[in-house]
Amino acid sequence: MSLEAFATVLQEGDISQLSAACADADRFGLQERLRLLRNRLMLVAPSPQPFAVVMANARALLACKAPDSTQIVLSRYGPGPGLQRREWLLLSWQAASAALDQDRAALALRRLADGDLTRLDTELLIVGQSEDGLPLTRSALDLLANHELAAGRPEEAVTVLLAGRTPGVVASRRLGQVAELLAPLDPERSDLLLEAALDQAAAEQAWGLAEDLLRLQLRLALQRGGDAERPRERLRRLASRVDDRLTLLELEQISPDWDQQRLQDLEDQLRSPRAAGGHASLGESDSSEAPASNPLATP
Repeated sequence: MSLEAFATVLQEGDISQLSAACADADRFGLQERLRLLRNRLMLVAPSPQPFAVVMANARALLACKAPDSTQIVLSRYGPGPGLQRREWLLLSWQAASAALDQDRAALALRRLADGDLTRLDTELLIVGQSEDGLPLTRSALDLLANHELAAGRPEEAVTVLLAGRTPGVVASRRLGQVAELLAPLDPERSDLLLEAALDQAAAEQAWGLAEDLLRLQLRLALQRGGDAERPRERLRRLASRVDDRLTLLELEQISPDWDQQRLQDLEDQLRSPRAAGGHASLGESDSSEAPASNPLATP
């Protein structure tokens, strides 16, 4: 946008034109233009205004990288129950998230849940774009847990994650996260939840996730100063079954009774990508390559 066109939009443009100018200025990193546009957007539609105008004004400020000002404009309208309130809360969450205001972001999502956290489980919110320009989404439940964690409230994050009802891999990941959070607070419960997470991963044949969970189990055992042989052996057994030589090498390197020859053999295999077990063969295996029996079963 030329300087002359920008000056015209700044003085005479409506919210839509100002928003487009914000996007243009942001794309080219024109910080002074962004500052001028933010100031104008705070004055272009003085209160009171109908809901649609307030929301358009708030979105324009968000496009202008002014999340705090977005909240100020949103505060000019108090929506009642229904679709307007939902739209208002989602934009409030988006602004708070952009401003890294964890408390306000968590509050917006809790108000969206309206006392029932399970509602957030299937609520997918846009958190970015892929390289192809497609929207990236995450469950509002997981986002709320992240906000609670970032705000220094791990106990609240645990409660949120345990409210999830999505089974399978999603449940396994959440249980693993809860187990890690509970480890310093309630080790016994942490162990039980981690086993439940492993059961879910095995049921879905999500062996990569299962390896991550076993690594967590091994790390927690080492942190507690307890017996780490059982989780180490479980991880070794699974890595052998799925031919994960990199994990086997890592285990050999930290083993208290490591074998120099075995360590050398594993290193040689990883350096030779086309050799049997070399890293060219590693990757996601299809169901036909999955272990015939559950390698996570307790020996």
